[in-house]
Amino acid sequence: MGYLRGPRGWSRRHLLALLLTTAAALPVSAGVHPVERLLTMERPPALPADLVREFVLKAHGDLARVQALLAEQPALLNATWDWGGGDFESALGAAAHTGQREIALHLLAHGARLDLFAAAMLGHLSIVKAMLEAFPALLDSRGAHGIPLLVHAQQGGEAARPVLEYLQTLRG
Repeated sequence: MGYLRGPRGWSRRHLLALLLTTAAALPVSAGVHPVERLLTMERPPALPADLVREFVLKAHGDLARVQALLAEQPALLNATWDWGGGDFESALGAAAHTGQREIALHLLAHGARLDLFAAAMLGHLSIVKAMLEAFPALLDSRGAHGIPLLVHAQQGGEAARPVLEYLQTLRG
């Protein structure tokens, strides 16, 4: 049941309460409440676990295979692999902590969800600053495998130097 997580400290109960209160404010249409619609809507079958695992593994450094897998199965784009213990990793997360800029850009060009760690590795200082100004505790957040934000910026090389320097000033 570890698939439903929110900001640090949020439990499934917090998220369900947020869902229910948000949905409760929505109008009832055709006699069906939005929460009921969410809980009963038909979903596509899960992606094969071995395919998700391969996609995430290849995103650590094999651009050609990432491209091929994504072309074959576009739903892989935001899929995550559970390494255990709540350590979920997406292909973008893999590319971000290994400094695989081309893979990250390819995934983002196809609509992957940008996160703080990828933004740091890619050197997007304005995004990193905005997120940390809005949510200062994110400075201590960790990506896949518990890898700190600072390491993601280091992996970005020269392109991420401004982000790295900014993060270092925040660390003092």
